[in-house]
Amino acid sequence: MSVITINHVTKSFGDVTVLKEFTEEFQDGEFITFLGPSGCGKTTMLRIIAGFEKPTTGEIRIDGRVVSSKDVFVPPEKRGIGMVFQSYAVWPHMNVFDNVAYPLKIQKVPKAEIKEKVEEILEIVHLSQYANRMPSQLSGGQQQRVALGRALIGQPKLLLLDEPLSNLDAKLRESMRFEIKEIQRKLKITVVYVTHDQVEAMTMSDRVFVINRGVVQQVGSPMEIYRRPKNQFIADFVGKVNFIKGQVNGSAVDLKGIGQSLAYEGPLTGDVVVAIRPENIKLTKAEGHLHGAIKSMFYLGDVNDCQIDINGTQLRVIADPHTYDVLRTGEEIGLEITDFLVYEDDGRDDHNQILT
Repeated sequence: MSVITINHVTKSFGDVTVLKEFTEEFQDGEFITFLGPSGCGKTTMLRIIAGFEKPTTGEIRIDGRVVSSKDVFVPPEKRGIGMVFQSYAVWPHMNVFDNVAYPLKIQKVPKAEIKEKVEEILEIVHLSQYANRMPSQLSGGQQQRVALGRALIGQPKLLLLDEPLSNLDAKLRESMRFEIKEIQRKLKITVVYVTHDQVEAMTMSDRVFVINRGVVQQVGSPMEIYRRPKNQFIADFVGKVNFIKGQVNGSAVDLKGIGQSLAYEGPLTGDVVVAIRPENIKLTKAEGHLHGAIKSMFYLGDVNDCQIDINGTQLRVIADPHTYDVLRTGEEIGLEITDFLVYEDDGRDDHNQILT
């Protein structure tokens, strides 16, 4: 069991509050991701759970045991956690086996037991054949798996990962995402993962906590966060999006500066902002919900990335790659809108300012 309970946690450094009123419970075996831009408070929350920072107010419990509160503080090494940092932090003078075995050696675990446990972990992180290699002989992805193995060797109740893939190249990041998720499923361990990369959050998480300026903006499954973002900040941060200012007029939204409208039956009135994902716009040579002209197209192999000009307003469209062969720049084109969201227009263009 690894249930993490966070009650009314805040964190301030002097007069600056970096984390505001965080209350939540992470269930046993859940993969939780804190997602947000640099400086939003996600790493601070992770460090509070780990015990590297003390909360200014509030309480942290692991499996019902208080580990941080006004009167109690349990140090990191006694919380039953494993942690992997952005930097690999592997010992350069130790081979793979000794790096992974190190936590057991300082606990004076018998050699036979160390050998058995290390071999088991090396098998899980796919490093068995590299047991005798030095870190300098390993790739970045292999070194990160060493760090992961070392974090898992003590059979922690909770695994904390702080942007562990940010130093890897794109292909390694992709493969490591699948490996980390597979290890988590195999060991049935609770994971709290910090990242600013929305793809990592989408592919690995059971629940995503989107954080901005110390405030949790939204909590939900990857699909909920992506398809129904609560505000413009989330829509903008998680994925690609077109924002168009508009005004609700009866059962339609008149798009400002475009001179065209979309049917709308929602609750908002007055000035609004319409958010349309580029993949929710289908190009058609027939009449669509909107119409414009193709300004540019970029063939990316798996998609045709287009800019459509509508009376001076540019819309990004992620189209089928085969459309690149049949469409031409400057061509008039219809746009079918398969889904869109409408937000109240607060008059601000800086979506980073939006808080819940």
